[in-house]
Amino acid sequence: MNAVILAISTDSIFSHKMFMEISPSGRKINFPMLSDRTHEVSKSYGVLDEAGGYAYRATFIIDPEGNIQAFSVNPQPVGRNIDEILRILAGLQYTEKTGMGAPSGWVPGNPGIPTGWEYVGKY
Repeated sequence: MNAVILAISTDSIFSHKMFMEISPSGRKINFPMLSDRTHEVSKSYGVLDEAGGYAYRATFIIDPEGNIQAFSVNPQPVGRNIDEILRILAGLQYTEKTGMGAPSGWVPGNPGIPTGWEYVGKY
């Protein structure tokens, strides 16, 4: 989808290496896994639980200019929904290409809706 994926966690690079070698799901990862042992990244994005020393499960979609376009933060026991992340990314790309909005429940292939204050409440 013309996007760069980075996995960043407070785990060590050695933990990442073991995960990618041992875990069946880890062996499927084909994008960089970065270690944030200093907690600098997780603090900067506001997702660090300082008392626990770990980062919440968070997803950030950042545009080429460095602006956060979307983000979600999940509690520790709840995993991410990759289908929703991909839908959001597709919706942002659709909006950039067409100028139309991607309404609730929108999926690629569906029509968009006009954006702007004059359309609020009409769709």
